[in-house]
Amino acid sequence: MDIINQLPDRLLFAIPKKGRLHEQCISLLKGADINFHRHNRLDIALVKNLPLALIFLPAADIAKFVGDGNVDLGITGQDMVEECEVSDKIDEIMELGFGHCKLQVQVPIKSGINKVEELVGKKVVTSFDVLSSKYFSQLDKDNLTDKEKDEGKKTKIEYVSGSVEAACALGLADGIETGETMKVAGLHAISTVLETQAILIRNKNPANPYLVSKITSRLKGVIAAKKYVLLNYNIIRDNLREATKITPGRQAPTISPLDDGNWVEVQSMVVKEEVAEIMDKLEEIGARDIMLFKIDNCRV
Repeated sequence: MDIINQLPDRLLFAIPKKGRLHEQCISLLKGADINFHRHNRLDIALVKNLPLALIFLPAADIAKFVGDGNVDLGITGQDMVEECEVSDKIDEIMELGFGHCKLQVQVPIKSGINKVEELVGKKVVTSFDVLSSKYFSQLDKDNLTDKEKDEGKKTKIEYVSGSVEAACALGLADGIETGETMKVAGLHAISTVLETQAILIRNKNPANPYLVSKITSRLKGVIAAKKYVLLNYNIIRDNLREATKITPGRQAPTISPLDDGNWVEVQSMVVKEEVAEIMDKLEEIGARDIMLFKIDNCRV
């Protein structure tokens, strides 16, 4: 990381270097007009149009780097923040709407185990040993008898870095804790520990708070643009009140008079997932020339 010490005038932004979050992070940055070129095998890229450097790190390490102040901003999963125990050192700026995942307790289907309480006192393997220890510690507290506690009985949590789903098949564990349901490995979920997604986080004392705010605003605009579309239509004035109830917009619709004084043009942002039903309702009340426009970026 010596090269980072040579970038005193740049805000440091950590991005997952590979895996399920990487491509979506790159798409998000491009949408926010954060222009960079990453050379092959180099985990640092200088942004061309902002005093910013992108640092490509394993997603599991980003929360710790941000929490310790080695980098100012980062994108990682909520599960990684909890696993690294840095919630008190970072600020979660916003959820990003991708990278959704469930951290689940899973057991072999043939085991006959259907409740997580049945794993109390047994062995569980996981890549999330901190979260697992907290989760099963509470289960032990609630389900073990006083005698069992006095005897030192507890659920054994064992860390493995990969191939978690193979542990049960190899007889190494009674259950596993993993981020994905492994039906192909003959497993099924019996409990959900945490539902998580990608988030933007920052150190509590970033080097350039103004730039952090600017980047946050840009990323929010890209995310909003993916959620909304712009709807444009003409409506007779007598039905305008009813039409604006259907398309109230985020703040208010834009209404413009037409040459025919009995008609107006309306523009409004609407939720993309609801647009077909909204267009149906507008047509039913006499709206005409209904057009849909994609939003590439915006500020909301």
